[in-house]
Amino acid sequence: MDKLFIIKIGGNVIDSPELLDDFLCRFAKIKGKKILVHGGGKLATRLAEKLGVPQELIDGRRITDQETLRIVTMVYAGQINKTIVAALQAKDCNAIGVTGADGNLILAHKRKASIDYGYVGDIDSINTLQLRNLLEQHDAVVIAPITHNGEGQLLNTNADTIAQELARGASSFVDTTLIYCFEKKGVLKDTNDESSVIRQITPNSYLQLKQEQLNNKPIISEGMIPKIENALKAVHQGVVRVIIGQAQEIELLINGNAGTVLQNE
Repeated sequence: MDKLFIIKIGGNVIDSPELLDDFLCRFAKIKGKKILVHGGGKLATRLAEKLGVPQELIDGRRITDQETLRIVTMVYAGQINKTIVAALQAKDCNAIGVTGADGNLILAHKRKASIDYGYVGDIDSINTLQLRNLLEQHDAVVIAPITHNGEGQLLNTNADTIAQELARGASSFVDTTLIYCFEKKGVLKDTNDESSVIRQITPNSYLQLKQEQLNNKPIISEGMIPKIENALKAVHQGVVRVIIGQAQEIELLINGNAGTVLQNE
């Protein structure tokens, strides 16, 4: 195993059968070992509505009460995860689908914050030995964003964070590239202009971008800042590079011909 790609897909892909099938065709053709981390898109919200379970969001974050935890576990770890795995098998990609609880892969604790988010987990550790074993036995590992606390409690955990922590853990034994796929072509100077992709960001160039923000000359959207900072944190912790771009361009992203690449100087 000489290199590993960890790819996280967003809700825009999960919510569209056409986009998902197109992405999985591309993902299946990626040579070498790969991990796909997925969220749940709008499916969990739709099921909650059908079951009459009220949903509460605070700043875009789902409050995960006991009933909601049951729903997201069914949808994320069940319907979505296994649908993806079955689709990959049909495309001659030997995949296994797991959660963070399987094989004690991802240990987490219930978030401690001024706001009670319910059964939301923050990651404590990645079982790198188990991760390596999974990768040695399968071409692809598909991971649903459900973790556990080691005491029998499942937890709903942010998929972006899971991807980042997996990349950090995997970088201890393999050359790891982390790719975040979302609806934009990369980090944009102008959110209304898809051609304004910032091709490369390093720790130093990001400091310059932040200074522009402070001088009231915003170059990047506020919502992109946490993604960039998390990406640079992953690079600092040993991940070779982080790439942000569109799922439809996954081959170009891997080859460094599209999206935004975040790496050290």
